[in-house]
Amino acid sequence: MNQAVAADPLLSTDFIQEMAKQMRAIDSYGTYDGWPVERILAPYVVTKEQRRAIPVIGDPDEILLSRIKAFYNAIASLVEKECGLMAVPMINITHEGFGRAVITVGKLVVMDKTLRDVHRYGYESLSKMKDEADKLLSVALEIVGKYPEVAGM
Repeated sequence: MNQAVAADPLLSTDFIQEMAKQMRAIDSYGTYDGWPVERILAPYVVTKEQRRAIPVIGDPDEILLSRIKAFYNAIASLVEKECGLMAVPMINITHEGFGRAVITVGKLVVMDKTLRDVHRYGYESLSKMKDEADKLLSVALEIVGKYPEVAGM
């Protein structure tokens, strides 16, 4: 690993650290033991060229579905950390790669994201992935702040 990557401040952010935890949690065989964070999260980075190489029609495999679940679990975990209330992610994806991800806090839906073509799921960079997560987290926390009585149920 080169020093520029090791010194990247992005790797020490709460979201990236939580993503690494979530990915390690789904690694039942210990494959990721000893791996650096950037290697564990490498499958989330899909360049435009790589995306173009993936057929438009395709079915997501279990490994990809577990990565998507890890992403939304990380966001739910950060919502919970910020507001102190349990956040529950629910993800439903059809065998064709379409579905929805929802995060609830109490009886309040704080995030609702439609998922399409998940077999092509990925981000241009870890930074872009973090930006997307930050947007979702920000909106979720704003909703909790606006309706605390519903979130606290």
